[in-house]
Amino acid sequence: MARQKIIIDTDPGQDDALAILLALASPELEVLGICAVAGNVPLAWTQKNALKICELAGKTGVPVYAGASRPLVRDLVTAEHVHGRTGLDGPDLPEPSMALQAQHAVDFIIDTIRLEPAGEVTLCTLGPLTNVALALQRAPDIAARIQQIVLMGGGFSEGGNITPAAEFNIYVDPHAAQVVFASGIPLVVMPLDVTHQVLTTRQRVAAIGALGTPVARAVVELLEFFERYDEQKYGSDGGPLHDPCVIAWLLQPALFQGRHCNVSIECSSELTMGMTVVDWWHVTERPANAMVMRTVDADGFFALLTARLKTL
Repeated sequence: MARQKIIIDTDPGQDDALAILLALASPELEVLGICAVAGNVPLAWTQKNALKICELAGKTGVPVYAGASRPLVRDLVTAEHVHGRTGLDGPDLPEPSMALQAQHAVDFIIDTIRLEPAGEVTLCTLGPLTNVALALQRAPDIAARIQQIVLMGGGFSEGGNITPAAEFNIYVDPHAAQVVFASGIPLVVMPLDVTHQVLTTRQRVAAIGALGTPVARAVVELLEFFERYDEQKYGSDGGPLHDPCVIAWLLQPALFQGRHCNVSIECSSELTMGMTVVDWWHVTERPANAMVMRTVDADGFFALLTARLKTL
C-alpha cells in the first residue's frame, strides 16, 4: 500500500509535539517536511521545537523549514501562559543538532505541491494557517493539486478557548483562515468540540509512561506541564489533546464522526474576531466547504497514540 504523503505545518506546542510524534511513528504516512509557523510561541521557538521533536523521535532525516513569523494582517498573539516560555516546557530536551533547511516554508509548500503528482499530498495544519494562506496567495495553481487539508482549529458548541468566540489557531490569523476556507480545497476540521473529548486523564498518561522508553518519559513530562492549565480552567482530569486528532483521523478515520457543512471565518468584529461560524444545521444557502468533526472515540484515540509511541 502506498504511503500517504503529508506536510505538517505547526507551531509546537506540547500537543503539536504529540501530533508530530504520532505521524513520525506511523508507517502509513510519509512526512515530506515539517513547516514551522509563529503561534503558540514566536517562530524562533517553534522552528527549534520542530527540530527537537524530530530528534526525540530519532527521525533526523525529516526536513524542517521556518515559515511566517507573524500573521497576514494582525499582530502576533502567543500562548506562553499555556505552553510555557519555550512552547515545549516540561522535559529538558537537548538543543537540536539538526539544522533548518535554507528554503522558506512557504516556498517548500509551493514547490512540493507542484512537483508531487496532483492529488497526492495532504497538508496537516496544527497551528495558525499563515504559511498555507501565503502559499495559496503566491501560487493559486496549487489549490487544485492538494489532496486535502486536515486542520485543528475552530469550535462551535464549545465556543472559544482564547476568546469567548474564537479558538486560538484561527484567532491568531483569521485572515489566513479565511483564505484557506474559501480556497475550494477539501477540508477536514478538528474543532474544540472534538479535541475537548480526548482528555489526558491520569490513567491514559500512566499507560504512556508505562512504555518506559525515553520518548514515553518525555511525552509524560510534556503532558504533565501542558495539562495543568486546562485542568485548572475546566476542572477536568487531564487536558484536551488537540493537535494529534489531525493525524489520528488520517490513520483511523472511523474514530471520528462529523458532517459536511459551511464554515465562515469572522474577520471584522473585534468582539468575535476569529470565530468559526459553522452552519451545522444547514440554515443558510452557503455551500458546504468543510467536513467538520463532532465526536471521537477517545479510548480508541489513546489506544492508537500509545501503540504508536511504543515504536519510537
